[in-house]
Amino acid sequence: MVNDTAPILRLVAYERVSTARQGRSGLGLEAQRKAIDDYASGQGALILSRFTEVESGRKNDRPELEKALHLARLTGATLVIAKLDRLSRNAAFLLTLRDSGVRFVACDMPEANNLTVGIMALVAEQEREAISRRTKEALAAAKARGVKLGNPNGAAALRRAAKGGEALRVTVAGNANDFAMALSPIVRAIQQAGHTSLRALADELNARGMRTRRGGKWHVSNVRNLLGRIS
Repeated sequence: MVNDTAPILRLVAYERVSTARQGRSGLGLEAQRKAIDDYASGQGALILSRFTEVESGRKNDRPELEKALHLARLTGATLVIAKLDRLSRNAAFLLTLRDSGVRFVACDMPEANNLTVGIMALVAEQEREAISRRTKEALAAAKARGVKLGNPNGAAALRRAAKGGEALRVTVAGNANDFAMALSPIVRAIQQAGHTSLRALADELNARGMRTRRGGKWHVSNVRNLLGRIS
């Protein structure tokens, strides 16, 4: 007799908070766990285990993520995370996820796949490098004008010394341009597929799991700005 019962989807949950205080208080965890639990319930899935990372967004070592991925590999389970968009600018996390060989699903971006994550990681790396480079250039220019750096209010001093914040505006514009150029191959591919209007481009970018530079969804206005920087 053939058993037609579909196997139960097994999940390994990974949650992340960025500070120890958030970890102790549960701030942020409740919403993540609700999203994961709702997804599991909707899929009739079984959560095998939960792993909670308490770490800074700047740190690249994630022992709890490694444990979660290891368990998923051993059991053939799927890694589930609540919100991929919050981590879309963290290249180390994205690359670890992409190269793990483990199936994964993000509750807020269920359409995401290895290609999506790889592109997001590339954009995140380029943006981080651009921010670092342009910040150093702006600081060097301020120092050359005699601005004293290193004080607790250094950012404000840089803005005041840059003739109305010109250096800051240049830095922000440069970061936006670098981000736009990193996305340009995706935009061109969407246009070649026949999606040429601003609304169609926004819908396709959202459908492919792409996020804006600030981690939000695409709308006609920010697509227009993106095209202005690409062309």
